[in-house]
Amino acid sequence: MRIAQVAPLEESVPPRLYGGTERIVSYLTEELVRLGHEVTLFASGDSVTKARLVAPCPRSLRLDGNCQEPLAHHILLLDYVYRYLREFDIIHFHLDYIHLPLFRRSSAMFLTTLHGRLDKRDIYQLYKELGGSPFVSISNGQREPLPWLNWVGTVYHGLPEELYTPRFERGDYLAFLGRISPHKRPDRAIRIAEMAGMPLKMAAKIDDKDYHEAVVRPLLNSRYVEFVGEVNEKEKNELLGSAYALLFPIDWPEPFGLVMIEALACATPVIAWPGGSVPEVIQDGVNGFIVNNLRAATVAVENIKTVSRMRCRRTFEERFSAKRMTQDYVKIYQQLLTEREYLPRAM
Repeated sequence: MRIAQVAPLEESVPPRLYGGTERIVSYLTEELVRLGHEVTLFASGDSVTKARLVAPCPRSLRLDGNCQEPLAHHILLLDYVYRYLREFDIIHFHLDYIHLPLFRRSSAMFLTTLHGRLDKRDIYQLYKELGGSPFVSISNGQREPLPWLNWVGTVYHGLPEELYTPRFERGDYLAFLGRISPHKRPDRAIRIAEMAGMPLKMAAKIDDKDYHEAVVRPLLNSRYVEFVGEVNEKEKNELLGSAYALLFPIDWPEPFGLVMIEALACATPVIAWPGGSVPEVIQDGVNGFIVNNLRAATVAVENIKTVSRMRCRRTFEERFSAKRMTQDYVKIYQQLLTEREYLPRAM
């Protein structure tokens, strides 16, 4: 198949540090190329890929100190995709909704994976009017605010099996990996560590500076906490693989939660609150624990030693590999193209 992958421009593909969507686009693109498909990646010019790269901007926007109008670059991105329209059997967008008004009026076969939360009032009417094209969710929980959208499948994220080296020896500290923002609740992670009397290593991008200064920074004085900032893939493998457990104490309807499967790939169990996709990824008592309060989380820390780290890794290999993710997407591409072939032609 001739396939276009269209990525956001905020980060490169793959990103240097933080950037969940761009990482997934990278893994999917490279696996499609490996399978022999003809793939074009629309992304920032500092992206690295074996596919053909078409770049509307020279570098990722977050790292470009001269970027003042990110939207302008994304409008140009859509124009670039439209120029190449006839070269593709299917175009796969990872941009949420910005492309919908243009491409729903085109002859192109396109698919949209929604990567974010869908419980925002502002987007409801937009999808009501523009939501007739095919969409993929990244968890079943993500769909709940918009169950009537034209969903054609749920595809869980996947990682290359060789990306992380599992460590089956139990570590001696807890880990938190994510963004410093209210809905990720790093403050809960610190409280859990203090109640359990166990060290906590925190690797995080500061997403909400006001929240960080008012809530998180004062807690970093705790003798249990080591804050290490953003980490790259090698550092992430060390952080997660050597951890006793990953803390995922979210306070929002998580669309997927990539860090959970990163931990499982490292053979590290997860202690998580039950928001959004969590019950679809974590099997309570099998690859971690799902809890509802700090006391239950503290008990889970004690009980993590009953969870098999080998089983955690096996869960990742069986359910959350990039190979499985790509196979799921290819099936959807083929399904959409087959259905289109059999649509009645206009007279």
